[in-house]
Amino acid sequence: MEKDTTIQMLINFITHIIAILLRRGEEGKMSLEHESEITSIKKNLEVQMARNESLEKENKDLRQEVARLKSQIISLKAHNIERKSILWKKIQKSMDGNNSDGLQHKAAVQVMSEKSPTNENVHTTNSDLQEAEAARIKDRSAKVPTPPPRPASNPLLPSHKNEKGMKVQPLPLPTTAPPPPPTPPKSLVGLKAVRRVPEVIELYRSLTRKDANKDNKINTNGTPAVAFTRNMIEEIENRSTFLSAIKSDVQRQGEFISLLIKEVESASYSDISEVESFVKWLDGELSSLVDERSVLKHFPHWPEQKADALREASCNYRDLKNLESEVSSFEDNPKEPLAQALKRMQALQDRLERSVNSAERTRESASKRYRNFHIPWEWMLDTGLIGQMKLSSLRLAREFMKRITKELDEGLREDNLLVQGVRFAFRVHQFAGGFDTETIQAFQELKKIGSACDML
Repeated sequence: MEKDTTIQMLINFITHIIAILLRRGEEGKMSLEHESEITSIKKNLEVQMARNESLEKENKDLRQEVARLKSQIISLKAHNIERKSILWKKIQKSMDGNNSDGLQHKAAVQVMSEKSPTNENVHTTNSDLQEAEAARIKDRSAKVPTPPPRPASNPLLPSHKNEKGMKVQPLPLPTTAPPPPPTPPKSLVGLKAVRRVPEVIELYRSLTRKDANKDNKINTNGTPAVAFTRNMIEEIENRSTFLSAIKSDVQRQGEFISLLIKEVESASYSDISEVESFVKWLDGELSSLVDERSVLKHFPHWPEQKADALREASCNYRDLKNLESEVSSFEDNPKEPLAQALKRMQALQDRLERSVNSAERTRESASKRYRNFHIPWEWMLDTGLIGQMKLSSLRLAREFMKRITKELDEGLREDNLLVQGVRFAFRVHQFAGGFDTETIQAFQELKKIGSACDML
């Protein structure tokens, strides 16, 4: 409304000035000064109109961002509700261990209440109910873990018995970790044929010298913190049945947890995908406990550091692999508006660079921990998944340059459009360490159409 009011005031002002000038023109007193005044007013109007368009575009982008954040909040709330329902199911399961005993206790309490005075009735009922709850918790049977997934060929397995009952000892673990392979070169020649293209750097520098405007970067804030409802959690933690269930797990599931300790300590894999399967199995077994952390802290021999390292490696690999698949399968939608399509590709490249840079920063310390725990770590090198992620960015560069080339070829003359294409190409060129044949061809086409536009 404020923008519309400003425009309307400008239009009224211009109309008033034109009417005055027309009257003066009729009187034969129009001068060059009046013409320059009209010209300046027109320019001012054009500037205000352009500013109005930019504000409308910015308002549209903010609305889209608000919609995205709202959907994210809804998904987090749904995840929170699901988490609470699982926790309640675990508690109900621990309380429903022996329903028949509970019914017998209730009957006994009812008979005693008929024979005792009123004051003693309340005391007896409460005490008997508490004993019934304790009895049901103690009757929980110990869980037997299912065997974990085994690697295809792994000499570092725990001892087991063969069909004849003879105990077979595994091969001893090496006293020291194997020496790491030589540091790979920074180039990605081993993965795919990429090479440096000096023309990209030259064209980028020549265009950026002409264009002094800096790109405006929109920093999206992190996910807003969702306030969890504390009433339910406080109620669960304060319930005596919850604490009794934890105590029961500590007493009854000792053998089960000891078997899990052996499996985690002896886990040794050569493929990171096998680690994913093992972590999935381990999480499934531990989910049978009322509260994993509260129970395991009573077992000092639980290999917490190795279990956390296995989960960390599995989670990081899965996230990076999903992002690499998303970038590798990216396809530009020609029906999508140009500004929105370019922004989407730039945002995807931002995510890719942030993930790779984060993995490279922690690679040295993380790989050392993984080696100590016999967890695969080679996927973190430039010759592994990290290198594949860098090469996948070439697809974004091709799609970006092809879209700009298509728009320029169709006659679009938007300011700095060629500069955007060259800047993004230079960015990916430096990130991936060069271009492959297809990307070089897309760059040559962009350069050719850009030279043709400059000649017009």
